[in-house]
Amino acid sequence: MDALKNLARYGLYSPELEHDSCGVGLVANIRGNRSHQIIEESLQVLINLGHRGACGRDPETGDGAGILIQMPHQFFQGECGRLGMTLPGPGEYGVGMVFLPPQDEAGATCRALIESVIQQEGLELLCWRDVPVDPSKLGQDSRSVCPRISQVFIGRGAQIADAAQLERKLYLVRKVIEHSLVDCGITEDQADYFYICSMSCNTVVYKGLLMAHQISGFYQDLSQESVISAFALVHSRFSTNTLGHWKLAHPYRYLAHNGEINTLRGNLNWMHAREAQFESPLFGQDMAKIPPIMTSGDSDTASIDNALELLLMTGRDLDHAMAMLIPEAWDQHETMS
Repeated sequence: MDALKNLARYGLYSPELEHDSCGVGLVANIRGNRSHQIIEESLQVLINLGHRGACGRDPETGDGAGILIQMPHQFFQGECGRLGMTLPGPGEYGVGMVFLPPQDEAGATCRALIESVIQQEGLELLCWRDVPVDPSKLGQDSRSVCPRISQVFIGRGAQIADAAQLERKLYLVRKVIEHSLVDCGITEDQADYFYICSMSCNTVVYKGLLMAHQISGFYQDLSQESVISAFALVHSRFSTNTLGHWKLAHPYRYLAHNGEINTLRGNLNWMHAREAQFESPLFGQDMAKIPPIMTSGDSDTASIDNALELLLMTGRDLDHAMAMLIPEAWDQHETMS
């Protein structure tokens, strides 16, 4: 961990001199039919995009790779059944994909924080599952900073009417957890491991400080035939304005991105300036629990994903939200090209 931090602080790496492109791929069944074949083909796409990713001194430690898929209910039903938990039906529970500190005490503290917030927000803690991984597939540098990876299963509770309301509540839970981390009693280095890749009743994200060819071997879930989806979004990262990190691998909760956002600082400042004015009938007084929207140390993609997520959760559709975030160039606007 110290070696990677020192590289960012004292090394020759200069983010403003880096300009390159990541690899992004999408495999989907246009009729919405789910299958494991979608997973297999998307992982092959990811391997084919390996040349668009990057590695450093350690040739087996990449800048990051990942996959976003629909919730594999049948698979999770079987896995939780082995843990003694009967899951409710699709749309009636959510799954959080969580990076935890590898230290036992710090990991337990983070788990307790998650459980506390889930209960405070009126949801039901169903169970925890340790995600089966194979660390031997990682490079030395990646393995040295590998978090403990767990999934938390969350029931919708009596006050939640439907899947859309549950998705919003899971978003709120995640934001409250993120904001509470600083006061939970773990060190800054331990907190650096912590990250919630996804917390949703619709999708789940498997990602990490991996190379494109490593993800299927590292995450053993992805080889299971009962892990099915109608689409899969994959990404192989070439980091530019931030160094590689487990939490900065793509995809994020809604998007993966190729390139740099040159107006990042201005957008972050404007978002922060507007937070005091945020309101939404879908959240009511809970809206005050959500800011800050952006997290310190996030990449440009993580930041725009946070902004997109906010717009979607407050009731806008995807087309509307993206048009707000990336306005169309206009020939009468002299500052746009």
